Amino acid sequence: MKLTAAYLRTRLVVLALCCLTLTSWLFSPSALAAVDVRLYDLSYKDCPPELAEGAVTSGGMTAAANCFLITGKAENKSGKALLDADVFGRIYDANGNSIMENRTRLGAIETVPPGISDFEMRMSIPKELPPPLTLEQFKASGFSTKVR
Repeated sequence: MKLTAAYLRTRLVVLALCCLTLTSWLFSPSALAAVDVRLYDLSYKDCPPELAEGAVTSGGMTAAANCFLITGKAENKSGKALLDADVFGRIYDANGNSIMENRTRLGAIETVPPGISDFEMRMSIPKELPPPLTLEQFKASGFSTKVR
């Protein structure tokens, strides 16, 4: 059997593609996946005066608001720092009315280090929704790299 130059060239290209594919499998970064963060020991307090200024806006209208800082513990079991972790949960006023109707994303935590850490998040709540507030079903989800 006589090997032609075209046959050898084809075999060489196939071999190079196989090596390239194998190399990309071995050295590619792990897939990005959201990491769940447990939020617990939740509480809230009035904002200090320097943070308390603000308003709740809807449809271009401005309304008076109360400012609260929600605080608690965040447990990140991933072993990596998470960036811009989205915070989800439900907040109810003294009458059991939902503060953020039809919306569970409440904000974000800029960085969640591995392990257990403290977090704090500012919330503006319309003045007509009376405290005390009830905080339920809080959790966070983030990534170990910036997501664009």
